[in-house]
Amino acid sequence: MKTAAFVRRLQACAGAAAVGAALCGPATADEVDTGRSKAQICSVCHGPLGVAVAPDAPNLAGQPALYLSAQLRAYRDGIRKHEVMSLMAKPLTNEDITQLAAWFSSIRVEATASR
Repeated sequence: MKTAAFVRRLQACAGAAAVGAALCGPATADEVDTGRSKAQICSVCHGPLGVAVAPDAPNLAGQPALYLSAQLRAYRDGIRKHEVMSLMAKPLTNEDITQLAAWFSSIRVEATASR
């Protein structure tokens, strides 16, 4: 990608992220509950609590809602491609994405050092 095109794309993404962050308030309990229900199909690869069970699937638990929403929209809109996720995200509405992101971001993850 040429440098100027890359810079324009980066600026567009940064602008979209800023707008999304401004519009994104804390998730409601209804969004989290509905997202949990809708996420049952996601558990095949990403686990029932967002900790991946498939070796090539990422953990979703505790990820920021803004990040999760952006990735799901990118899969749905064909900007980001993955054989399975592109198909899974295609029918999602913006409301579905908001609810799924609310659920996965609501899961608390604890990290500990091994030493």
